[in-house]
Amino acid sequence: MNNKKILAALIATGMVTFSGYGFYQLGLKQGKLEAGGLHSHASITSAVAGEKKVLYWHDPMVPGQKFDKPGKSPFMDMPLVPVYADSGDEGSVNISPRVQQNLGVRMAEVTRSNLSSAMVAVGSVAYNERDVALVQARSNGFVEKLYVRAPLDTLKKGQALAELYVPDWVAAQEEYLTAKRMQASGIAGLIDGAKQRMRLAGMSDDQIHAVEASGKVNSRIVITAPISGVVTELSAREGMTVITSTPLFRINALGAIWVNADIPENQSARIHIGTAVEASTPSLSGITFKGKVNAILPQIDVTTRTLKARIELANPSGQLVPGMFANLSFNPETRKDILQVPTEAVIQTGNRTVVMVAQGDGKFNSVDVEAGAEANGQTEIRKGLEVGQKVVVSGQFLIDSEASLRGTATRMGDTPGINTNKAAPATHHGSGKVEKIDKNEITLSHRPIPSLEWKAMTMGFKLPQHGLPANINVGDMVIFDLRQTTDGTYQITAISPQPETPKSSQASKAVNDAMKSPSSSTGVKK
Repeated sequence: MNNKKILAALIATGMVTFSGYGFYQLGLKQGKLEAGGLHSHASITSAVAGEKKVLYWHDPMVPGQKFDKPGKSPFMDMPLVPVYADSGDEGSVNISPRVQQNLGVRMAEVTRSNLSSAMVAVGSVAYNERDVALVQARSNGFVEKLYVRAPLDTLKKGQALAELYVPDWVAAQEEYLTAKRMQASGIAGLIDGAKQRMRLAGMSDDQIHAVEASGKVNSRIVITAPISGVVTELSAREGMTVITSTPLFRINALGAIWVNADIPENQSARIHIGTAVEASTPSLSGITFKGKVNAILPQIDVTTRTLKARIELANPSGQLVPGMFANLSFNPETRKDILQVPTEAVIQTGNRTVVMVAQGDGKFNSVDVEAGAEANGQTEIRKGLEVGQKVVVSGQFLIDSEASLRGTATRMGDTPGINTNKAAPATHHGSGKVEKIDKNEITLSHRPIPSLEWKAMTMGFKLPQHGLPANINVGDMVIFDLRQTTDGTYQITAISPQPETPKSSQASKAVNDAMKSPSSSTGVKK
């Protein structure tokens, strides 16, 4: 009986075991089937969605370091950012329309037009040294009467200046009158000789004719002004004795005056003799004087690095007087059919001149250009652009910064002999105010820089290797990139005036967030 019960229990146990194993196999097969179905569904979904291929992961602050797996950056407290195969060409960047609106991105078209590169300068009015009259004593004598008694007195041509008594004239005139009264033959030669002696005594032909007509001795002479102008030197005084060639008066004319202008050395090639000039002065509001460049002095001022240009202006009414300051506008010939863009679209980085070109669909590409003359807010483009292209004129600095980072990373990865596993110096972004500019350093009052964990402070940085752009001055609000050098100090690598948009700070934050999060619909596509 007991044996039967034991046998029954064994049979029941075996059946349960067999049933469990069967259910296990059935479940395993079903699980594999479902897993295969899910895998196939995921593959189909991925294929349909067109998932991007990830080339590598990197830290945007250290673009030279590449990683083959996602994770946390070893340099910053942030996740690594993927770089996709279709993320754009080197030096290009994609920005969504929403971020463009936040940045205040504005664009302008490349055009061809006439370019009148007028140049302005400041000069000082001076006498025309080529329109001067020097009055001297032609004979020995005495100054009996002086009609002009002070320097800077104005004169008219023919106005009496002084009256001189000349004793030497008396003997010569009496000899002439005596010879003329003689009624003998053969005295014609004697009369001519007497006339010649009057000329040698300093008498003019008019004075000799006056003696002939009157028959009387004239021992005094009235000296008159040969030109109209101003007495700049007065050497005569009543009662003084003068000898032949003694200077008495120096008269400068005011009908045409000079303006001496200091032209910067780097712009002197644009000015030539004969270049038309318009001048105005604050003391004569609304009046414009026209003239031309009369001479360019062949000497550079070693202190100011300027060249002296001499401009001759017509001054018929005598309103311009020496010592006045004049605002000058030089008008070189207008150049026709010149390729040009707005000056604010051009980014000067020291060794490069860059323009951000819109490619369409939110894509922007940095293009190296060769810039020429600048006038009226337009800059000549000699090489790099074509008519009809659109360039960014506002917000281009942030776009160029991202494009430069991407291009640097790409070039480092493609250049033989460069170890891309070695961490490159991080580039940090900031904004602030220019407090001081020295020869090798710029002092900035900058806002907090999160990537360096810096609070707002005022400190000095090394200047860019190729110097500051010309449009950066003390007091300007700027945005900049900086990088740590091998000696531990920080150097500015790029700097530009801060765009004047009401949402500039929010826009900068939006760009940085977008660069870190490529999946965001409002971010910068990597």
